[in-house]
Amino acid sequence: MDSHENGNGNGSSVVTDDALPPPPPVPEDVVPIKADVVPIKAEPEKKKVMRVPMARRGLASKGNKVQLLTNHFKVNVSNVDGHFFHYSVALFYEDGRPLDGKGVGRKVLDRVHETYGSELAGKEFAYDGEKSLFTVGALPRNKLEFTVVLENATSNRNNGNASPPPPGSPNDTDKKRIRRSYQSKTFKVELSFAAKIPMQAIAQALRGQESENSQEALRVLDIILRQHAAKQGCLLVRQSFFHNDAKNFADVGGGVLGCRGFHSSFRTSQGGLSLNIDVSTTMIIQPGPVVDFLLANQNVKDPYSVDWAKAKRTLKNLRVKTSPTNTEYKITGLSEKPCNDQMFSLRQKSKDGSGEFETLEVTVYDYFVNYRKIDLRYSGEFPCINVGKPKRPTYFPIELCSLVSLQRYTKALSTLQRSSLVEKSRQKPQERMRVLSDALKLNNYDAEPLLKSCGISINNNFTQVEGRVLPAPRLKVGNGEDFFPRNGRWNFNNKKLVDPTKIERWAVVNFSARCDIRNLVRDLIKCGGLKGIKIDEPFDVFEESPQNRRAPPLVRVEKMFENIQSKLPGAPQFLLCLLPERKNSDLYGPWKRKNLAEYGIVTQCIAPMRVNDQYLTNVLLKINAKLGGLNSMLAVEMPPSIPLVSKAPTIILGMDVSHGSPGQSDIPSIAAVVSSRQWPSISRYRASVRAQSPKVEMIDNLFKKVSDTEDEGIMRECLLDFYVSSNKRKPDQIIIFRDGVSESQFSQVLNIELDQIIEACKFLDDKWCPKFLVIIAQKNHHTKFFQPGSPDNVQPGTVIDNKVCHPRNNDFYMCAHAGMIGTTRPTHYHVLYDEIGFSPDDLQELVHSLSYVYQRSTTAISVVAPICYAHLAATQVSQFIKYEDHSETSSSHGGTGVTSAGAVPFVQLPKLQENVASSMFFC
Repeated sequence: MDSHENGNGNGSSVVTDDALPPPPPVPEDVVPIKADVVPIKAEPEKKKVMRVPMARRGLASKGNKVQLLTNHFKVNVSNVDGHFFHYSVALFYEDGRPLDGKGVGRKVLDRVHETYGSELAGKEFAYDGEKSLFTVGALPRNKLEFTVVLENATSNRNNGNASPPPPGSPNDTDKKRIRRSYQSKTFKVELSFAAKIPMQAIAQALRGQESENSQEALRVLDIILRQHAAKQGCLLVRQSFFHNDAKNFADVGGGVLGCRGFHSSFRTSQGGLSLNIDVSTTMIIQPGPVVDFLLANQNVKDPYSVDWAKAKRTLKNLRVKTSPTNTEYKITGLSEKPCNDQMFSLRQKSKDGSGEFETLEVTVYDYFVNYRKIDLRYSGEFPCINVGKPKRPTYFPIELCSLVSLQRYTKALSTLQRSSLVEKSRQKPQERMRVLSDALKLNNYDAEPLLKSCGISINNNFTQVEGRVLPAPRLKVGNGEDFFPRNGRWNFNNKKLVDPTKIERWAVVNFSARCDIRNLVRDLIKCGGLKGIKIDEPFDVFEESPQNRRAPPLVRVEKMFENIQSKLPGAPQFLLCLLPERKNSDLYGPWKRKNLAEYGIVTQCIAPMRVNDQYLTNVLLKINAKLGGLNSMLAVEMPPSIPLVSKAPTIILGMDVSHGSPGQSDIPSIAAVVSSRQWPSISRYRASVRAQSPKVEMIDNLFKKVSDTEDEGIMRECLLDFYVSSNKRKPDQIIIFRDGVSESQFSQVLNIELDQIIEACKFLDDKWCPKFLVIIAQKNHHTKFFQPGSPDNVQPGTVIDNKVCHPRNNDFYMCAHAGMIGTTRPTHYHVLYDEIGFSPDDLQELVHSLSYVYQRSTTAISVVAPICYAHLAATQVSQFIKYEDHSETSSSHGGTGVTSAGAVPFVQLPKLQENVASSMFFC
């Protein structure tokens, strides 16, 4: 470019007083330098290559072949040449205000469909209930505007903006007219073309070529199913829907019902496109009279015992129908005063001197009984339900209000509710298959016009797949004895533990549990002896003094420790702690924290109810593992003969993040990484646990450089411990099992977490390049397997890597455990990355074996032990901070995490004492 055109001085630029003078003119013979050649940094910038999930390396073949059925139903697509057209939807009120409240959207668009068939060229559409609408083929124009009127614009989720008539309207015919004018609303709808998605993308996805388009195309199919369910009046929760049918409801207590419905989603797999249908459960509020719900919710006998302040919080935003008109409203609150004291202004039929209607102050009770002639039995003394606006309340007596069905309950369940739910939602395999077959017939997808126009038909039969049953690994117990588990389980009858510990300096601590302690101790010592654990007599039994029983948990623990310290000569090796409550004792967290973080004492809590040999054996398995012993191990660990793992020093990691329950947004998430130690063992582990910002799924403390020489991250701890415990060897191979991430987060695990782990390794030694294997384990998916014609679950050791697995990626399903109750839930393993070079058989065998090294039980477990341990460690340590003042946050340990709302401070976890930090304290 010539300098003159550049406005480059030469009088062409205007100079204000505060601007710089123009640059000097450029001489004619200057050759411009290409800017991008000049290096900004001394070293060339390395282009970061994004890792993507690896492709399958072939199928495995070991094990006995079995024919199984799965809850995937084959989908045929005949119209792959068409396109989905995506339109964005904007909804407005008549005056141009955008529509608030989601639920009314579907009603508005149904009305558009009824009214404007010809403008839509007779097309069916799939609407997601919010801002997207899809058609097969294009609509006549790229932008369309419609106006529709809805008679009763209360949505199925909230009330749109319909307000009820003011109580006490002139006369009945007027009242009807007023109600109608109040309830009818005019809406404007704008549809504008957004994108075009080729259906060909579905065919490409089936060949393993996934793209934005293929995900969108499958999303359209899922939206069609959701709309199909919405039209039948179902409650929709993500990919699941729930019919309003009382036979699907199960009372779990507290005014909460478990509601059974169905999950359905389209999946691409090696066998083509399939529809995955499964039974699904959500929690709903008990429908019916508001008073009945409140009695159940607060567990009280009569309305006089209801805590109305609590009731007001519970009821806010729930929807009610009022009798006798059966109109639906959303509860905004309760009246300040009881129904027979709460006044409002009632407009009279007669006018006063100035031509205005007169108003009269009456009570709500009086109005309903005397003016509306409705008999009220008990509402007089209780607050009214308010369904009005903040400035203009509208009151109804409580007995005229009934809660509408299918309203979700989203708070955390109590332990009792949870166990009741589990018990009531269990289904044996055969029953589950029957329910799913019925659901498919009931849904009648063949009649869905949109699926027809995509040329989609769904087969009604369960897909047949071939599974393989891997033989159980051989285990070693004490005295050099080997044995094979049968049906995924074994026991220690007449057997000794492989590496029993000695318990010398120990004591019993009793927090007011009623129990014959002398007998308990005697039986524990005897049972330990049979297993090879030598247990001395305890030093003492510390009973809680009666005046401390009513004190807060932290105080009770403090007092108990003062007592112990005054009597014991030195720190004990072990404390057995008796708790009075079976589950969720509020002493548990403070007690564990005191022992592990402050004193470094190994402790085992029990709540003895029925103490028998089996109970004591289970307790001893945990104690032995905590104190550094080992209960059983894989025969292939000694002498080491595990393919690839035994050839070179290998560390196995289990990683998990546990979050506070829904509704507790301020509780920090807890990240736990457990790591194997004492290679070539793969049965011994330790854990590192950190708090991080609430609800953050990625682990953000794997590598944490605090200075040029210091790294306070989790990985450094794991790697140093491995080095010290494995004869000063660094791991050449790092195997990572990661729990709890969805497919959309695989890339983050591969590119963010794995990078941090590599950095932690480099920080310890920049010439060290270990090889990695990254595997995700998922439990919450909806694929189930069945043995045809058998009432039993699939056998332990069953693995499936064909037909219903991903068309390209390296994934497989494994049921390592024996499902005793309900239907087995397989674990879905995704192998994202493998530099070590496992064959499919060796890898599946390793995963299977790692389900047998869980020291707490004498059964194979459903997911590899390192992940279970990470889960246990996170749960246990999260109890440490449950009873603290949440206001104290530590910034020195990066006590703030940044979320979209800004920094979220959280309490940092106390560090465990050195002597227990590498123990299996979580066992």
